[in-house]
Amino acid sequence: MSIIDWDVWQWLAVIQHELLLFAGIFFLIGALDDLAVDLAWLWLRVTGRTRTPRVRRSEIQSRSLNGKAAVFVPAWQEAEVITETIGHLLGAWPQDDLRLYIGIYRNDPATFEAAMRGACGDARLRLVIHDRQGPSTKADCLNRLYDALVADEQRTGHQFASIIFHDAEDMVDPAGLGLLDAAIGDGADFAQLPVEPLPQGGRNWLGSHYCEEFAEAHGKGMVVRSAVGAALPAAGVGCAISRDALDQLCKRRADNTPFERESLTEDYELGLAIAEMGGTGRFVRARGEDDLLIATRAYFPSRLDHIVRQKTRWVHGIALQGWDRTGWSGGVIEGWMRARDRRGPLTALVLLLGYILLALTILISIAVSFAVADPTPLSPELVALLIVNLGFFLWRVAWRFAFTVRNYGFAEGVLAVLRIPLTNVVAIMAGRRAVSAYSRTLLGRAVEWDKTPHSRHPARVEQTRTRDQQMKAAGV
Repeated sequence: MSIIDWDVWQWLAVIQHELLLFAGIFFLIGALDDLAVDLAWLWLRVTGRTRTPRVRRSEIQSRSLNGKAAVFVPAWQEAEVITETIGHLLGAWPQDDLRLYIGIYRNDPATFEAAMRGACGDARLRLVIHDRQGPSTKADCLNRLYDALVADEQRTGHQFASIIFHDAEDMVDPAGLGLLDAAIGDGADFAQLPVEPLPQGGRNWLGSHYCEEFAEAHGKGMVVRSAVGAALPAAGVGCAISRDALDQLCKRRADNTPFERESLTEDYELGLAIAEMGGTGRFVRARGEDDLLIATRAYFPSRLDHIVRQKTRWVHGIALQGWDRTGWSGGVIEGWMRARDRRGPLTALVLLLGYILLALTILISIAVSFAVADPTPLSPELVALLIVNLGFFLWRVAWRFAFTVRNYGFAEGVLAVLRIPLTNVVAIMAGRRAVSAYSRTLLGRAVEWDKTPHSRHPARVEQTRTRDQQMKAAGV
């Protein structure tokens, strides 16, 4: 039979076969990439190099700093969380040598008023008003905070030893400052604590998918990167840089500022830039005697549109802007890691094809069951490819489950597995939006801080829970 005599089902069968071959090959490439990281982590585990040390929280929290430390928190429309962030941070980190710089835009009076409420008269707080209408970009706001820090150094005659970066919705760990300060004091130019998103129940369950992603990324991915000597990307929160390294970053730029104003992922680029300068990065992972990870915690976005917006910014900044801005320098290992970081748009495309294939397969199966179409057998090679990919998928599920259980317990591990289709859909949506946004910037559109709103702070939730427990105990 000539192909011109084929009916619609024969054409669909051909399309299905070609898509299966294309998607199967790229799924296999991605699976082998992940497998290499898995095997590297297992080797580190067998040789005892992945063991998370235990520390006494009281000793870490009470130690003096190795010099003055500044905390930078850029804030645009963060009135709902900035009060708790400031109050908790200044309470958890009581060291006199600490200064907290909050970057606020002049057209955001609500955030200014909320920040003032959180200060409680603490002289360590610096509210820095940006002379530009918001929003610009987070990188631009951080540059304004840097200018304020330099002005304070010139006024007082005392230079800071380290700068720590946080977001307006973060809840810091009381032992976090001590660990970061010790790493910088020990010669590291850059140090990063793990990030631990908090599970969200009820109607906010969608936001819990960040838990399994960060559990695996900061429990395995960052550990392997550190072990193989690759640059450590900053998460933008719970990370510190030495004052000398920040000076070196400024000298690399014509305007003598540490960050490129147009960058959407200045945090990611920070760690890479330090490595390119020959600086030392350190991933600081430790647990307290209570077995809890010393990490930065926060409630991540839980609405679908907010999640997609945030991940769009990550894909746009890391995978697309990063290709232009940071290139592929650093050798084979560094190139491998950067390729992993930048595979977001391709992953979104392959996942989309996977779901199209699923729908097409169901449609053809229904047609075959009603004798509308004839069954089309797959070639042995294609069947083998599909079986191998299925095996790798189950392997991936096991790893995600295990890392989630370690941090969040068995129930959250099960939910992590059930959320896999959801995370795939989010990846597809974010990849599409990122490519569109990047295309607009190529046509001359200015980059803006397309941030996600925050309304819940962990400190407020803890206070409410404690109050309810007290009232219950009192019989109220």
